[in-house]
Amino acid sequence: MEEAFSNKQPRALLDGYYIDFQDNLQVSNLDSNKQRPVQRVVRKREDKHLREARFVDLPVSSGRSFGGQYGWVSPFVVEVRRDLGLQPEELPTKKPDMIPMLVEKAALGIIKEGKYLQKQREAEKLANMLKAKKNEAMEEVWKCCAYLYSLESFLYKTLNATMRLVGDKEHEQVWRSKIRTLGPFCLLLWDDPFNKKVTTKKKLYRGADLKPEQITKYEDMAKNSNEYQSFQAFTSCSRNRQKAEEFGNTLFIMEVLFAFIADLSPLSEYTQEEEELITPGVCFRVKSIKFDRKTNKHFIHLELRQRFDSKLERALSNAFYSLESMCPTIV
Repeated sequence: MEEAFSNKQPRALLDGYYIDFQDNLQVSNLDSNKQRPVQRVVRKREDKHLREARFVDLPVSSGRSFGGQYGWVSPFVVEVRRDLGLQPEELPTKKPDMIPMLVEKAALGIIKEGKYLQKQREAEKLANMLKAKKNEAMEEVWKCCAYLYSLESFLYKTLNATMRLVGDKEHEQVWRSKIRTLGPFCLLLWDDPFNKKVTTKKKLYRGADLKPEQITKYEDMAKNSNEYQSFQAFTSCSRNRQKAEEFGNTLFIMEVLFAFIADLSPLSEYTQEEEELITPGVCFRVKSIKFDRKTNKHFIHLELRQRFDSKLERALSNAFYSLESMCPTIV
């Protein structure tokens, strides 16, 4: 919309409606009689709060509250690689000649998902931005994927909603049906060429609205210092505690011992969010949970770490044959 306005076009065509800049109206694409006035407002990005839907929803499945321990590779990523027929060592960072193929598949998948959600115009714009990078190095492709993920669009919402279903037998066919459409983009985002070393000694924050039964599950986990679970999807967190505390009845205080975390803030349209992205498969344990009367919130302290053991190399080699092998024993 802003692009059309800057280019002095008379209207901006969007999914479901268009904006008439001359008359300052939003008009339905299906019924021109359905109109409402609009006003263009210029805002300073630094004045914005965190996007609630991005930083405040439950960081893991709302039904089960958290996923099983996956090791350090999400089963969704494993199944994407299986579907693409890739060998364990075949990743775009290691095999650049596969980048154009993956970018094309990712772009087509984004468009297909956008059509399904009646977001075709939005999807085509995202896909075209990605396709423009298909002949670039993986570093440029990943930065584009990270930027697209940071946008307020259906893409990050659909991808994460899908990945959080992994392990839920009732919805197994749902997440598996998205492997070919969302999988290539997921793989490009997951295979971060800049993230070669684990992040250590960092604190991140995320708000959530938890039901009493979900809080009870975290309390039970806190009683067992050896119990680890995994983040099922890409999980947005903020370095800014004050902003994360603005929403929800719970604040997750995450102490990163050592884990793969990507700093999206330099690439994001919303740099003031100080966003860091936890990659799927990172494990956590509940260190403590307490209720703070001053803020009327539960504070849940998590310790994040990658789970490595002597079986890891073999597990990666056998990724296409046994998902169970991706869950190393607790050390």
